[in-house]
Amino acid sequence: MGKLIKADGTTVEVSPKNGTDYKLDELQEFVGGYIEVVHCKEEGMILVINEEGKFLDLPWNKEASKIADIHFCDYIVGDALLCKDEEVR
Repeated sequence: MGKLIKADGTTVEVSPKNGTDYKLDELQEFVGGYIEVVHCKEEGMILVINEEGKFLDLPWNKEASKIADIHFCDYIVGDALLCKDEEVR
């Protein structure tokens, strides 16, 4: 089970369609395009984000930026899926 962290600050609990792991088409639907995986500060957790989010000028995602293991000057934009690393294959 994962959590879709929307750029507006709302969250939605989501599960893989097959019950075990997210497939590429599901991930692309959640983030609205090509995907990029970003590690989180919490071990074993990842964020799946839109790879082109900054080029597309997607809105800043404050909540996802807080939990991402990124450099202090970087940030996450657009909707992001938070899930266990093992749930993405």
